[in-house]
Amino acid sequence: MPRLTPFHFRLLFSLCAFAVLVLALLPPGVPEPTTGWDKTNHLLAFGVLAMLGVRAWPGRVWPVAVALIGYGGLIEFLQSLTSYREPAWLDVLADALGIAVGLMLSYRAIRA
Repeated sequence: MPRLTPFHFRLLFSLCAFAVLVLALLPPGVPEPTTGWDKTNHLLAFGVLAMLGVRAWPGRVWPVAVALIGYGGLIEFLQSLTSYREPAWLDVLADALGIAVGLMLSYRAIRA
């Protein structure tokens, strides 16, 4: 089986980041995948983004983490521009927790 390179992880990261953006900006009533609670949706999405980001840009853990927190803030800002979504700073906190969990899981996987 071919080994995934940082290029592959960058592609996966980009696709995932785009999917998160689209899901975050969908109007209500549109069926979407969910964990059942908004905050765990954020935790899961940004945890996956963090794990992909660490593999996409090896050795750049902190820039990836800071960029992802900024991405979470950008999504909340974009939601404030819609008439059907409300921004919430608790969502950015859930994003940050997801990033922390993703980084810890990545560290464990890389070190194992």
